[in-house]
Amino acid sequence: MMGADVAAILGETSLLRSVPPEDLKAIAAASRLRGFRRGQVVFTRSDPGDTVIVVVSGRVKVTVRSADGGELTLAVIHPGGLLGELGVVDGGPRSADAETLEECQLLLIPRDAIREICARVPSAAQALTNSIAASLRRLTEAAADLVFLDLPRRVAKILLSQPRGADGVIGFKMSQEELAHQAGSTRQTVNAALRGFERRGWIEMHDRAVTVKQPDALGRFAGA
Repeated sequence: MMGADVAAILGETSLLRSVPPEDLKAIAAASRLRGFRRGQVVFTRSDPGDTVIVVVSGRVKVTVRSADGGELTLAVIHPGGLLGELGVVDGGPRSADAETLEECQLLLIPRDAIREICARVPSAAQALTNSIAASLRRLTEAAADLVFLDLPRRVAKILLSQPRGADGVIGFKMSQEELAHQAGSTRQTVNAALRGFERRGWIEMHDRAVTVKQPDALGRFAGA
């Protein structure tokens, strides 16, 4: 990919869209575009937090794992989204694991390049603060859901949070195991919740594709 294309990608991110074109070119020159296979580890907890990562294509899940192998998905990052902003602020290591859900192209930006541009461009520094604040709000809400909502309501909220077409079809096929990792449960209990929604006519399922037929009813059930 040419440097101009990389600069254009950077200019479309929430973090860098206010940065002058010449600065975007300099950041693009210092960045690396890498391809990843499906299921490939991007980084693991305690790795150096020395890059901010832009998801150019594909999806990346951010997870934490227990000692016995349990997994909780904290976030799924879609194209245009960022990973690793926290390391820019505190210089610390990664706080979670990241793994691709499908074939991906990721743009790795050196932490020092982001720190330097934030020091010179106040709007970029504000965008970085906003991004970290949004992540904190999302994690706070997820923690509250784990404590206060039962599993079917958590699954309903996750389904409603996914991008959908005009026909209600969720844009990305999600395995029940992937959904279970987001809901903090098991595939079997998620399957039971989905079958219950299907019996009520709220969703339809076919070959891992989920169509939300009655979003209002699903939202009322989830308390959204």
